[in-house]
Amino acid sequence: MKTTDAVTLFAALASEARLTVWRLLLQHVPGGLTHGDLAAALGMPKPTLSFHLRDLRMAGLVDSRKDGRTVVYTANAPAAEALAAFLLETCCGGHPTLCTDRPAPETTMSLAPDKVYNVLFLCTGNSARSIMAEAILQREGQGRFRAFSAGSRPRGEVAGEALTLLARNTLPTGHLRSKSWDEFAKDGAPVMDFVFTVCDDAAGEVCPVWPGQPMTAHWGVPDPVSFVADAKQRALFFADVYRMLANRISIFCALPLRSLDRLALQKRLDAIGAMEKTPDVDVA
Repeated sequence: MKTTDAVTLFAALASEARLTVWRLLLQHVPGGLTHGDLAAALGMPKPTLSFHLRDLRMAGLVDSRKDGRTVVYTANAPAAEALAAFLLETCCGGHPTLCTDRPAPETTMSLAPDKVYNVLFLCTGNSARSIMAEAILQREGQGRFRAFSAGSRPRGEVAGEALTLLARNTLPTGHLRSKSWDEFAKDGAPVMDFVFTVCDDAAGEVCPVWPGQPMTAHWGVPDPVSFVADAKQRALFFADVYRMLANRISIFCALPLRSLDRLALQKRLDAIGAMEKTPDVDVA
């Protein structure tokens, strides 16, 4: 990061109100918060909040996305990492690891040629969307990725329609189970490189602290389990959600992880999450 870029970020944060807004949004990465939720949590008048959000967005510290008629604001976590790295890069004569017990910040993903990246997909029930994403990546990743899934409030069983669809696409299902995301925050759990939320509810919840500081993004798709229709329409809905997940995962697998820095990679991950979110199913 250039000094002039750091000055811009510090100037935007040189306000107790803006700093408070940004720190609250960082707590809710990757899901973010709506304008109303932010105003309520901070006890701040909405016009005042809009003013501060505008300055944070102009500085590149906050992003926004449309979710139906609602605007959701998210903190730019890579910007926070870059700012912290800027502050530490000259520490101890340019050797910050000499005076801290934390590793030097990485600007790119691991360059080890045999690196296998761990990816965790999250949703609320861990019964359909995250389960399908886990199965899809496990095959499409071709050994480069190890896929997992979990839920904030797991249903305890995988939806039968999801299992049927996966089997129809010749994906193994015997290992799939509905489980809590707490399993992956325990000592000895696999260290994640990526964590993706695939439902809006899970994205809006405060996640456990993941070891290893994985990169995160929100890849929300509709919930096929809650779709109310006859069996044929439900099957079509499940199939379309599967297609949306498969498209995103295919693009993810093609990313040149070894050549992208973290800021560039975060933009790619966010762009994948902004892809089509509505199933192409006639629900009339």
